[in-house]
Amino acid sequence: MSQPAGTAARRLVETLAINGVTRVFCVPGESYLAVLDALVDHPEIEVITCRHEAGAANMAEAYGKMTGKPGVCMVTRGPGATHASIGVHTAHQDSTPMILFVGQIALSDRGRGAFQEVDYREVFGGLAKWATELESPERTVEIVERAFATAQQGRMGPVVIALPEDILHEPGGPAPVRAVTPAKGGLDPAFLADLGERLSKAERPLLVLGGSGWTEEAAAAIGDWSERLGLPVALSFRRKDILSNDRPNYAGDLGLGCNPELMKRARDADLLIALGARLGENPTQGYTLFTRDHTADRLVHIHPSPEELGRVWAPLTSAVADNSLAAHALATLEPGRTWHDAARAAHDHYQAFSTPVPVTGAVNMSECMAHLGEVLPPSAVVTNGAGNFAAWLHRFYRHRACRTQLGPTSGAMGYGYPAAIAAKSLHPEREVICVAGDGEFLMTGQEMATAAQYGINVVVIVVDNGTLGTIRMHQEGHYPARVIATDLKNPDFVKYAEAFGAFAVRCETTADFPAALQAARDAAKDRPALVHLITSAEDIAPNRTITGLRSK
Repeated sequence: MSQPAGTAARRLVETLAINGVTRVFCVPGESYLAVLDALVDHPEIEVITCRHEAGAANMAEAYGKMTGKPGVCMVTRGPGATHASIGVHTAHQDSTPMILFVGQIALSDRGRGAFQEVDYREVFGGLAKWATELESPERTVEIVERAFATAQQGRMGPVVIALPEDILHEPGGPAPVRAVTPAKGGLDPAFLADLGERLSKAERPLLVLGGSGWTEEAAAAIGDWSERLGLPVALSFRRKDILSNDRPNYAGDLGLGCNPELMKRARDADLLIALGARLGENPTQGYTLFTRDHTADRLVHIHPSPEELGRVWAPLTSAVADNSLAAHALATLEPGRTWHDAARAAHDHYQAFSTPVPVTGAVNMSECMAHLGEVLPPSAVVTNGAGNFAAWLHRFYRHRACRTQLGPTSGAMGYGYPAAIAAKSLHPEREVICVAGDGEFLMTGQEMATAAQYGINVVVIVVDNGTLGTIRMHQEGHYPARVIATDLKNPDFVKYAEAFGAFAVRCETTADFPAALQAARDAAKDRPALVHLITSAEDIAPNRTITGLRSK
């Protein structure tokens, strides 16, 4: 028997529906059964049941990245919420809009140390933009609408709402009237005029784009403008899809294993315009790329959140503005000069750096990732989690369209495969490829059951070198030949995938990779697919070997 109309649970789901939520990623729990029941009457919201809360939270985060609207995750109390915390942390670090709903003990039992009791304001207070608990059922719509606004305004991020199970059955107050329209700020005309004047005098400018919430129109506008002026553009860590990497003024990405030529260009720039990028640890090479004295003379920093301006780097001038609105505004500037020679040099350096390199083993990951970029359509979405395997993907794969990269700037392992499922659920017409390390894949590989259950046919390339590559690389650098805790004994990933009903193929040479990839892509028209790519741990990273690390 369904619950009465107008309960808090029903008001919550009505608010999701009016705000355009199309799917909810969850692991069900008895603490929020009333919400699940309310979802039965809203078939426009697809409920995807995942096999682990980390997978569900990662899917919701990826949904937020792909759409610019909050991804919604629902989990139960205690262990369910703490399992899901990884997705909240990623959403926080990656500036991704997301809402996590957590079933909670009855409000009347709070403070008793009840079964699976957790204080969610305390636990998630430092991870989320806002963590709260629904304590007054008549305020349900107010709280959920505030969550949508908070997740999307300023620097985007996650919100956590705990749902006491007794409250969900109470009368939920007034119904929602309309969708939340997030407030967005634009650039002050005086700031824009000042920036135009500074740009007209710059000899070595560099534009750095990053952050979240970009519209395709804004990315295209600033891309066309910068290309017309010959203004070199770099993209921030794991934001390589903001602009096509084939643009003649594209200089590369400021990430891990950064091109030395790009680092030199960033240091030498006499005007550094950072739009949306926080210029955090990875883009600035461990905060060593600049000094505060250096940025005080040349950094123009534009970001949606005032808290990020001056947080690490002293700017020459700064402004608070939405990334996309700021991009459209910048694209109106006419500095009266161009920098095409600098753009050509920057792009030449990028192309040279992204050209495949030799390796010692039978599989050359640089050639495999370059091939991936050659055969996939520009609309294909490529996802990854964390690990040294991703260094090959980021360096040698070239993105050609907006919103085609899903990777955690938080460095979260286990992200790639759930992210691929989320992307494919949103865009079943597009190819979605996950590149995952062997250690990374097994953190959320059970979500292949989710992919099979819902017919979400993604392809995963499992890069198997039998070691936790990033940690092994640092281990060999600091403690050569003293290997402990980093070697892995892996399953037969072909049999693993086949157990879920997926297609799988093993690949052991570079020459065999194109055929293996094509077989997986063909199979993914009907079912999930996996390529088990065997690589050598000796080739621990581009241009780095274990032997070389030990010799130093």
